Amino acid sequence: MSKTIDDLLVRDISRRSLLKNSVKTGVAITAVSSATLPFVSVQAEPTVAGTPGAKETVRHSACLVNCGSRCALKVIVKDDTIVRIEPEDCKNDDVFGEHQIRPCLRGRASRWRVYSPDRLKYPLQRVGKRGEGKFKRISWQEASSIIAKELTRITEKYGNESIYYNYQSGAYYHTQGTNAWKRLLNLNGGFLKYYNTYSTAQISVATPYTQGTYVASHFDQVKNSDLVVFFGMNLSETRMSGGGQVEELRRALEQSQAKVIIIDPRYTDSVIGEHAEWLAIKPTTDGALVAGIVHTLINENLLDEAMINRYCVGFDSQTLPESAPANAGYKDYILGLGDDKTEKTPEWAAKVTGLPAVRIRQLAREIANAKACYIAQGWGPQRHANGEQTVRAIQLLPSLTGHFGRPGTNTGNWPYATSYGVPKLPEGTNPIKTAIPCYLWTTAIDTPETITPTKLGLRDADKLKTGIKFMLNQAGNALLNQHGDVNRTKEILADESKCEFILVIDNHMTPSARFADILLPETSYLEANDLVDNSYASGSHNYMIAIQPVVTPMWEVRSTYDMCADIAENLGKRQEFTQGLTQMQWIEKNYAEVKSKRTYLPEWSVAKDMGVIDQQIATEKQSIALADFRRDPDANPIKTPSGKVEIYSARLADIASKWELDSDEKITAIPEFCPSWESHLDTKALEKYPLQMIGFHTKGRTHSTYHPIAQLREAVPDEIWINPIDAAARGIQSRDRIQVRNDRGIIEIHAKVTNRIAPGVVAVPQGAWTQSNNEGVDIGGCINTLTTLRTSPLAKGNPQHTNLVEIKRI
Repeated sequence: MSKTIDDLLVRDISRRSLLKNSVKTGVAITAVSSATLPFVSVQAEPTVAGTPGAKETVRHSACLVNCGSRCALKVIVKDDTIVRIEPEDCKNDDVFGEHQIRPCLRGRASRWRVYSPDRLKYPLQRVGKRGEGKFKRISWQEASSIIAKELTRITEKYGNESIYYNYQSGAYYHTQGTNAWKRLLNLNGGFLKYYNTYSTAQISVATPYTQGTYVASHFDQVKNSDLVVFFGMNLSETRMSGGGQVEELRRALEQSQAKVIIIDPRYTDSVIGEHAEWLAIKPTTDGALVAGIVHTLINENLLDEAMINRYCVGFDSQTLPESAPANAGYKDYILGLGDDKTEKTPEWAAKVTGLPAVRIRQLAREIANAKACYIAQGWGPQRHANGEQTVRAIQLLPSLTGHFGRPGTNTGNWPYATSYGVPKLPEGTNPIKTAIPCYLWTTAIDTPETITPTKLGLRDADKLKTGIKFMLNQAGNALLNQHGDVNRTKEILADESKCEFILVIDNHMTPSARFADILLPETSYLEANDLVDNSYASGSHNYMIAIQPVVTPMWEVRSTYDMCADIAENLGKRQEFTQGLTQMQWIEKNYAEVKSKRTYLPEWSVAKDMGVIDQQIATEKQSIALADFRRDPDANPIKTPSGKVEIYSARLADIASKWELDSDEKITAIPEFCPSWESHLDTKALEKYPLQMIGFHTKGRTHSTYHPIAQLREAVPDEIWINPIDAAARGIQSRDRIQVRNDRGIIEIHAKVTNRIAPGVVAVPQGAWTQSNNEGVDIGGCINTLTTLRTSPLAKGNPQHTNLVEIKRI
């Protein structure tokens, strides 16, 4: 007889009772409310006896979620049970790069994540309708055999292009996870590739047309700045650990005492933490603000146009390429000499952005008169329907004002970290070159024939040979929860005639996991072995971490390296996959490769028990972006066709003439401001849904990871932010339960009435697990029930901050 999820998660007894662990670690099962399933109330025993004489021991692990930081965890263990989590020790807390890496409340909650009642314990096979949530327990041998047979069947029937590894970012391993699965799939003949990420699609695609490659100065450079201007940069919540950029920026600001201005629809914790001025801009309008700033710079003779023309092309007619039409430069656009015949005055920008014209003029003067202005953009402003235009507009501001390539300046981008360079398990070579934008996998299942190079950004092929038939989803909730338009996505996934097999590997019974045909339980971070790098937002902090199982892996959870090795054996490829090495031997091999370049490192026998290994600070040269280009642009050209910053892009002009775009979409050669659909400028849609809805990251989750932890949801409750003006018009008060709706769905969530958000805008925390009631209302409060599957024009990226909604009290 098959078991329901509740049976499998709650009633099955592990070798170490969940109840026993809950008492020993302080997890109250009765207090945990899941967004996906009910739980049986359990009366906890008053005491649980441990092993006589057991002592506390120290083990080392890390939080591997996609917050961009990378926090080491010193885990205190007693009787094979996690007692508490502490930060690792430091070399010198006065020096950034040698300071203590203090994990945030999420990292410190990792033990509750390990002992969560949502943990997956055994391999499961679906027995009900897909998405219904009915599974039966099977053995690992059965699971490996079924997966290998389905992989073979679908490959032989449809070809390797029908196999797809879904985008994910829930576990940044080096010798298991993504690298192991891609290695396995490549050994099987390859798979359909994707490009972009859900976080950075617009900025990663747009940047090459302006700056060639994505570069930025480390936040350490703010120590040399007198002005910092952030567009949507919210480090205090998105990068809040002691392992990375928020700490680097804090220390730099302590040295420079620079003025900070943050441009964002929300008065974020970064505004508070960085003692910043808040400019409450309307969503999607950053490009219009830049245009208003540049108008002032031109009108008040605050630009050095000779300098601009040395480093840039396309500002005025002198440097336009021959293919460009007359009056096609950015200066022509600003002065109203271009096609739209509209002068981009601060008054014009004020009507679009909601910011006062006088403040726009003041901001222009402050930037122009600063000695060293550090300008950067977060990834929220670009995650819009006109996000590519926003990206390029912000990027041109440092180039026009000369605030680049010098100490204290930046490129307009968010800086990445300097990697320590830890190798990963080799993926091998994928023979399939065809690639789709990562956000279009639902389209590649549902209507693959619509994805072409000029319509939906297909790369390295004229068309898809087939739709996606085999979906592999590991350590990610983007199969449903973190994707757009949850209700439509459910319909697509439920149709077994389209995608014929879905494999999900995870730690918990997420909303995505419910759509698996085979569901496999992976080790959590605290049960895994690996050697991992510092992550992409750890800034100048340069290190690696040796992680080890702090407790014995529970139930039948396994490393994905071992899962893949067993599947490879069923495919007759085990030796090719493992090369005769265990996962631990791969880890030791990777460490030896690092040590061969850094001979001062200790032997692996010592390093494997150290946790954090060799904290180092990046060099000053690495920290200042475009320094060589600034010194001599002829000798050090950037990687654009002209070798300069391309304010006018002939390549974009060519794309605009060839691609198929909807009537309300636009690709332009210069970074024009393009009004967005589903914005406050979409007057027709505004009649039905008068509020702009954006999402934001909360301190209680990283994307959807850590959502099951009741303690975090109590500390950081999910609430929609509403301005008092909009709340009063609807009779809403703080903590009222309200409905948020549009044509794609309805969610329920509590209200937070606050002046910390611009009028006409509401903000919903992203990452809450979707949970529909019998009426189809998402009472879990997942923002993606309301977002769209439509993409941005150039990158074909997700515009998940571009939504119109209406709200009401219930």
